[in-house]
Amino acid sequence: MLNFKPTRLALLLSLLALVPAAAAKNIVVGSKLDPEAQILGQMVLLSLKNAGLPVTDKTSLGDTGVLRKAILAGEVDVYPEYTGNAVYFFPSAHITPKQAGNPLAIFKLALQLDAKQGITWLTPANINNTWVIALPEAFAKKNNLTSVADLAKYLNSGGAFKIAGSPEFFNRPDTMPAFEKAYDFKLKPGQKLVLAGATPTLTQQAASAGSNGVNGAMAYGTDATLSALNLVALSDPKGAQAVYQPSPIIRSSTLKANPQIAGILNRVFATLEAKTMQQLNGQVSLEGKTPAQVASSYLKSKGLIK
Repeated sequence: MLNFKPTRLALLLSLLALVPAAAAKNIVVGSKLDPEAQILGQMVLLSLKNAGLPVTDKTSLGDTGVLRKAILAGEVDVYPEYTGNAVYFFPSAHITPKQAGNPLAIFKLALQLDAKQGITWLTPANINNTWVIALPEAFAKKNNLTSVADLAKYLNSGGAFKIAGSPEFFNRPDTMPAFEKAYDFKLKPGQKLVLAGATPTLTQQAASAGSNGVNGAMAYGTDATLSALNLVALSDPKGAQAVYQPSPIIRSSTLKANPQIAGILNRVFATLEAKTMQQLNGQVSLEGKTPAQVASSYLKSKGLIK
């Protein structure tokens, strides 16, 4: 009987068979703190998970600054961002009000500038969740306030006013400072109630209840709590605020390794529009459902996940 010794190749293959395959790298999904951001973050997470991709949940991670640092540092791979934040991310680009108010222009600018940072913007949803100033309806009617221009006149004539907001809302140049610059008014420190980590729901509740003398609130255009709390959003006739369309942004290296992600998330965000988003936000802020429950139910209803 002949006794054949294994070749070097056969020996190598046998040894490789004993080595476990390298596990696929988890895709870290982040989101900001407000209900809408959490819902969108869960949509991203659940959609990728449904596609069989390994994911790590880091939704509700922090504010815009925290998420921006995290994705640049590789600590987060993908999260829902808003196109209007290009004003905040790229101040040196000298974005004009006309650009900021044009959905396609600001998306293309964000896409172009972030490509240099290794970040890809996917297709945004047809939603404008821009910053707004909200007032109790009775207070607004009493003082004939329907726009930020009206509020500026009221303030500059000595009208009593105090607004609740997050540090981000008061400190970022494209938020309250943009309103102040466009409409020529300046809030005093005593006119600001700065709430660390505050969501629009919390600031609106403070304004509705008149807590600490507050009669104004930081809000977003798609907040479901506005009507529920009898608040009205002031119009912005000068376009001080940029268009804020939600878009999944992803590290380009992560997308290159998982190119199917673009199609998955683009399909999800293509189904969203303002009225739908308001309803979904209301399920969290008014009905007490979790963002994961709301996202899962919505995606299943659209046949986007099983």
